[in-house]
Order: sequence, then structure tokens, then C-alpha cells
Amino acid sequence: MSGTLIIGGGQAALSAAAELRKHRYDRPITMLTDEAVAPYQRPPLSKAYLSGELSRDRLWLKPAAWYQNAGINLRTAVHITALDRGACDVIAHTGERIGYDTLILAMGGQARRLPVPGTNLDRVHVLRTLAETETLSAAFHEARSIIIIGAGYIGLEVAASARKRGMAVTVLEAAARPMARTASALVGGWFGAIHRGYGVDLRVNTPVKAIVGDEKATGVELDDGEMIEADLVLVAAGLSVNDGLAATAGLACEDGIVVDHQARTEDGNIYAIGDVARFHSRLYDRSLRLESVQNAVDQARVAARAICGQAVDYDPVPWFWSDQYEMKLQITGLIEGADERVRRGDPEEGRFALFHLRDGVMIACEAINSVPEYRAAQHMIATGARPAPDRLRNPGVAMKTFLP
Repeated sequence: MSGTLIIGGGQAALSAAAELRKHRYDRPITMLTDEAVAPYQRPPLSKAYLSGELSRDRLWLKPAAWYQNAGINLRTAVHITALDRGACDVIAHTGERIGYDTLILAMGGQARRLPVPGTNLDRVHVLRTLAETETLSAAFHEARSIIIIGAGYIGLEVAASARKRGMAVTVLEAAARPMARTASALVGGWFGAIHRGYGVDLRVNTPVKAIVGDEKATGVELDDGEMIEADLVLVAAGLSVNDGLAATAGLACEDGIVVDHQARTEDGNIYAIGDVARFHSRLYDRSLRLESVQNAVDQARVAARAICGQAVDYDPVPWFWSDQYEMKLQITGLIEGADERVRRGDPEEGRFALFHLRDGVMIACEAINSVPEYRAAQHMIATGARPAPDRLRNPGVAMKTFLP
């Protein structure tokens, strides 16, 4: 009766359950999530939902009736404290033991806290879950100003949402440019200029010494001693991956649970998918842990097919996106290691693409409001194409000519 047990309530967990049923898996499927709600979309939390442009009922990945119709036993508010591989079960916070024949770990991560004083003060927020977003959104109604620590995707998306709601916004980034971990200097700097144009006080090379206040945060102190006041503080410092359960159970972990090309851990009965999983990319010849909807969905499909005896290898072309104001950033591939960059379009016009090549081979593309360039680049990366740089940068050469 055990069947497949899925720990997690995000896009990866839901996709795995749906894919199992799609391939006519007829054993029981149980999903356990420590959140109090059914699986929902995370990307809109920092964008359309926070800015008030998307209603709560449009967040759900599936309607409530779907779980019953699909024979999925969804249990919310269940926190798993231990994994007993020998007994093939997990232990909940209540002491309950829940058995499995196959286990899928899809726990994702949680918002990282900064190692500075004051992070536990009232009015200091993080944003990862629906509950955290709703707490921040409620605070927006009374606040006039916010300090955002971190200029990655989440930090900048929240900055745009806050400006749409008329708040004064300060963004503090310790690195030399916005989105330093994921975007090129050109694209990061360009988005920085966009935010400043919308009235954001965006500062780079600006480490934070402490969040200040008595019981409630009133601002931050910078490393150079400057004090900045605000009604709210958001820490947007990235993701802390939830691999502790697996590590304690003896599974290999390296900032994520190590899996093979079928998303299987070293324990043949246990799979890991989504933000929490680390796999070897043949395409880029290195270990990767990807935080994206694409990875969550595609890796879930691979794991489900392996469980159903239809094993396929997972070696994706990664892709990511971010909406900030009226600007859509789409990135495909990974920019590290490029030795040549080719720009198509004019940043001054708000529409351009930056192609990244290594030894003449397309390895990544950053596209701003440039969907054809993005889609063509995805194909070229997957096929190891060697496009002529002069043709790439020439706006008179249609992007469809780079496709088969």
C-alpha cells in the first residue's frame, strides 16, 4: 500500500505526481508539504501577486478537485523531521511514521537569512512562501518606505512591485552590480539603470553591517557607518537549500542532494528533484543545482518516467526569467566561461539580446524583450551550434534563419 511518497509542495512535487499519473502509475501517491496550503506558483509572489495585479485564487497549480480525481493524497502542514532509509519511512513532527516504496524529495529551500545583527526584529521580512508574501503585502499597506538587501531577481522584482505601489525603495547590494550571480555586467548594469530611472535608490558595493531598531526594525547600518531609515526591511539574499534531511540520512549532498541523470540518489528507492537536487550537466561538463520552474518541471518528469520504467537522461538547456516593470528578461544557458559576446539590438531602445559563445559555440543568451532571439538561442545551445557573429548581431538577419 505504500507506493510513492513525495515530500514537498512546490512545482517539482506537483509535476512529479501529475507525471506519474500521466504514465499510468497505479500505486498510491502521497504528497506531504509543511505549508498550510496546496501547491502554488512561486514566481508571481514577488511580482504580480505582491503588486496586487494577480488574485490569490490564480496562484494554485491545480484546483482542489484535481487531487481527489487523480488519486493524490495531499497532506498539508506536515513537517518531516527524519528519514529512516532502513525502514523505508519518514517521521513527521507528530511522531507519525509514513512508509514508502519510492520516495521523491522535492523540498526546495528557504529564504537565506543574513549573518548580521537585527535579522529577527519585527518588520524584517524574507520572501519565499505564500505566507511570507502575504505578511509582506499586508505590511505594504501601512509602509511608505522599504530597504531591500540584495539585488538579485527577488530583490529587484520586489523593488519594482513596491514602486508600483508608491513606496520609496532603497536596494543595497554588496556585489559590484545587480544580479551579479546570474547576469552579465551589461545586463546587470542596464537593469540597475532602469531601476534608478524609476526612482529606486540602488547602491552597489554596499555591504550591510546591521539591521537596527529596538523591537521593530527602523533601518539599516552600512559597513561605513551610514544609517538609512525605512519602515520595512526585506532580506533578499538567495536560497538556503533544504538538504539537511537527506544529509542526516546519509545521502550524498553538496549544496543540494546529489542525483544521477534520472534524478536518482545513491539510494535506488529515493529521488530528488527541483531546487534541492544537484546533478552533472554533460552540456556544461560540471555539477549544477538549478533554481527555476523549468528545472522543477522537467526533472520531475524524468524522475516519474524512471519510476515507471521509462528511464531517460536529464541534460537540460537551463532557462530563467524575470519581470521588472515592463521589462522581461529571459536567460537561456549559463554565461560562465564565455570568451566572446555578441550584442544584437540597442539597449537604449529597451530591446536587445546578448549572445555568449565559447570557442565559437553558443552557450548562453540574455534577452530583454527579445523572444525570437531567446528561442533561437535555446535551439543553438542544445545543438552545439557555431553561429557567425556577424550574422547574430545583424538585425537584418531574421532569427528564424538560425533554426532548422
